Amino acid sequence: MAGFSINAVSKVYGGTVPTETLSNIDLTIEDGEFLSILGPSGCGKSTLLEILAGLQLPSSGEVRFGGKKLQGPGVERGVVFQDPSLYPWRTVFRNVELGLELRGVPKAERKVVVQKYLDMVGLQGFEHKYPHHLSGGMKQRAGIARALAGDPEVLLMDEPFGAVDHLTRLQLQDDLLNIWEAEKKTVVFVTHDVSEAVFLGDRVVLLSPRPGRISKIFHVPGGRPRKRDDLELLKIQSDIYAVIHDVKTQEHLEYVI
Repeated sequence: MAGFSINAVSKVYGGTVPTETLSNIDLTIEDGEFLSILGPSGCGKSTLLEILAGLQLPSSGEVRFGGKKLQGPGVERGVVFQDPSLYPWRTVFRNVELGLELRGVPKAERKVVVQKYLDMVGLQGFEHKYPHHLSGGMKQRAGIARALAGDPEVLLMDEPFGAVDHLTRLQLQDDLLNIWEAEKKTVVFVTHDVSEAVFLGDRVVLLSPRPGRISKIFHVPGGRPRKRDDLELLKIQSDIYAVIHDVKTQEHLEYVI
């Protein structure tokens, strides 16, 4: 079961003046769910994702994955960052197969798996190109294919479309939903874009400004595929903006007082 249980998780970075990034996060992420984590810059959403990936440990609280306490990274969790960080000296194919190669998967099997996911993300015909031949959107597709090639139970995605143009971003959103529906994986998707969070997610977790706390969780009803101009989705977006405005107003009043 590829679900998470996050219990009273906080994260404090040390130093002369310690910085509390996350505060008392309680959240359950269901197996097979597409969960959007939304919040302003600096609210700790990327830190939370890295804790789920096992790349950081919480300062207090615990995370359980599949019922077991999370201790560190694992092949069952694939991570996609905003910068796909492809190796420039390896072709697209060889970048995507890297994880399988390191795990000792036979070459013939690697070829089948890598081609499957390159086709799935729309990079057929670019297998033997190098990263400098690719657009930003194509590089991100290669990064997603690399994560999928390891057959993780969970995809953890940290603002993966933040560096591409708007039209490419919309296409990548559609492609990601198609992949999610085909692969039936759990997806945790970090973004600061309200419309993206609502369009993609089964639920949207809104974090407050630092230290990140859960301001509210929005359930996104309705079937799929969705339409971006659906009135129900636009209503949820409006509700999210209202909560963000209320939080900012409260912060201003506290500062004035």
